[in-house]
Amino acid sequence: MFGDLMGMMGKLKETQEKVEATKKRLDTVLIDETSSDGLLKITLTANRKIKAIEIDQSLLEDNEQLEDYLILTLNKAIEKATNINEAEIAAVAKEGMPNIPGLDMFK
Repeated sequence: MFGDLMGMMGKLKETQEKVEATKKRLDTVLIDETSSDGLLKITLTANRKIKAIEIDQSLLEDNEQLEDYLILTLNKAIEKATNINEAEIAAVAKEGMPNIPGLDMFK
């Protein structure tokens, strides 16, 4: 019984380390999102940290339009990054979870 518990604890620690390594790796995964007309480009990591924003000169003349572009494009980029982030973390976590009958946390 204690051997099983110790083995499970070791596996959980290993999984936690893998999750942390995955989070660090996701800092290097870049997501580019461009507005439909190409006037705004956002680059962020899969951990949702903004790396770059490229704004076409024409957008700088209209604050409201620029704000709309930023909101739409940032939201699309954040959604993509979140999907990648959650899928990667869930895959690592599921791989390391002990098989406990009736407890399926990651379907």
